Amino acid sequence: MIIAQISDLHVQPAGERAYGIVDTNRHLQAAVQQINRLSPQPDLVVATGDLVDQGSLEEYQQLQALLAPLNAPLYLVMGNHDDRAAFRQVFPDLFYVPAEGFVQYVVEDWPLRLIMLDTLVAGEGYGNIDRDRLTWLGDRLAEAPDQPTVIFMHHPPFESGLYGMDRLRCRGDVALAQLIQQYPNVQRVACGHLHRSIQTLWAGTLCTVAPSPAHQVALQLAADQPPALVMEPPGYHLHLWHEGTGLITHTAFVGDFDAYSYKTREKITLYESAKE
Repeated sequence: MIIAQISDLHVQPAGERAYGIVDTNRHLQAAVQQINRLSPQPDLVVATGDLVDQGSLEEYQQLQALLAPLNAPLYLVMGNHDDRAAFRQVFPDLFYVPAEGFVQYVVEDWPLRLIMLDTLVAGEGYGNIDRDRLTWLGDRLAEAPDQPTVIFMHHPPFESGLYGMDRLRCRGDVALAQLIQQYPNVQRVACGHLHRSIQTLWAGTLCTVAPSPAHQVALQLAADQPPALVMEPPGYHLHLWHEGTGLITHTAFVGDFDAYSYKTREKITLYESAKE
């Protein structure tokens, strides 16, 4: 089973740029094209929040158009830049989205069971797992305590050392960790929000953060450094599940990079047998 995780898309109205700088729509289009060229194809794609930048209907309409070419089934998660009402208005036919309340749900019928958490706090940059959301998660975990499970959520529940961003991490993390520690079948907690590829041990499992297919957050580890964006290579995560080894996470970069055969030293084209 292969899962492509994209995060922090920050889709804009047509012709606009994030912060007046980043053409996030163009970057997402390039990421979708590359994912469609992968061989083998991902079984599904999960987008872990900040799908759009301001939560407007126009942005969600752009998002819908940009993601429509994906070959693999798509599952969407809320981030702090998202708006549940506008999202539901533009995506009314997603069978997995509850009609009201938090946008959280379970994806079944795969070797891995996927639980999508909604950490959005309307009007705030930080996230939260409050009592209602924690209870919902506990009920879902209790339904299949022996099945390998991945939890997807936007806000990381740990301190990353990116101090400006850590102020906006997920609250309720202590209770969340206590719950997850009861379930060793949780293979991964996969997040976004930080615009970097990050990994740490947390709550008895591995917690990862996917990079953005657009801009990244600068790697500044001093407490007095405010967050900054940097145009490092755009990327995403590929989570590869093998029953014998568990879940393996690869960081993939979006772009055209020269590739050469180890044997002949000749330039080659990757994914040349994949569908365009």
